[in-house]
Amino acid sequence: MADSRLRTIKIKTGVVKRLAKEKTVYELEADQQKNRIEKLKGQGKDEYEIKKQEEVLNECQMMVPDCQRRLAVAFEELKQILETEQDLKEDESYLTAQKVLEEAKLQLPKASELHMC
Repeated sequence: MADSRLRTIKIKTGVVKRLAKEKTVYELEADQQKNRIEKLKGQGKDEYEIKKQEEVLNECQMMVPDCQRRLAVAFEELKQILETEQDLKEDESYLTAQKVLEEAKLQLPKASELHMC
């Protein structure tokens, strides 16, 4: 029985970890895209090229709230699993999951951000 619970914890931990990383990557990509657009504007590039780059920026920015929502759901699911499986506290998978939750907490949207998106 503990085996399937540990497997679930490992899977959910991986999901939280992946979504936190995905959110960070999209935010970084959006920042890089903003810089690229500013550089293009500064160089006096073609309006069409700038417009296309702005579309890419908008797509990146749209992905961040989606990642935040999915991360919040996965975070809560893993948190609840850990709360119900207290007897596994000594297991490495459980400890890893707790660590991942702590790290992911920084990536979670604030309540006000969830309602705006």
